[in-house]
Amino acid sequence: MSIEAIILLGAPGAGKGTIAEALAAATDYVHISTGDMLRAAVKQGTELGRAADACMQKGNLVSDDLIVKMVVDHLSRGPADRRYMFDGFPRTLAQAELLAGHFNKIRACLPLVFLLEVSREVVLDRLTGRRVCRNCGAIFHIRNIPPKQAGRCDACGGELIQRPDDMRATIENRLDVFHRQTGDLIAYYDRQHLLVRVDSSRRKDQTVADMLEIMRKTVSDESFCAARES
Repeated sequence: MSIEAIILLGAPGAGKGTIAEALAAATDYVHISTGDMLRAAVKQGTELGRAADACMQKGNLVSDDLIVKMVVDHLSRGPADRRYMFDGFPRTLAQAELLAGHFNKIRACLPLVFLLEVSREVVLDRLTGRRVCRNCGAIFHIRNIPPKQAGRCDACGGELIQRPDDMRATIENRLDVFHRQTGDLIAYYDRQHLLVRVDSSRRKDQTVADMLEIMRKTVSDESFCAARES
């Protein structure tokens, strides 16, 4: 059995991180966030981490090639039969093509790419209503998860703030960037018949249940990857 991975794509506010954690808890998939991986590589001072840090110190974006190399390096240090779940990676068509090339070399399998679909209005509601404790980082929502005392954290009593990333203008821009960057990426996976569209505007448990059922039908079929490799 070779390395196997699934991908979760979706706009900011689609619930990728939350859903990925729920799927990981219910399966043997290891949740991978490339942002966390990048920060860890920089902190550990690995060769790739130093190269990425040099890019960021100059105010440049980390290249697609470097990001993909970090992902593949991480996979190569784990068991040969482990299952992974990428949260919001790849972000661009270039990253997807580089990842496919590396996967072909190591005979890794990519059986599913989930696209979490949610309307712009729902994203704006989710993110503009989010509040974070300045002290402990606990997260609330002014309507969906309101604090017991307005403006104060239930856990530590700290002040609840709205992060700059959750301002409406910032979110609008992030959504525009996402759609510009991922149109070709989504089409790429659709052409390969890997893309599965999931409505993530519903409750988390409903979305996760549907995804687990799709995974049981597709990913658990041991002949699926073998057929794609032949």
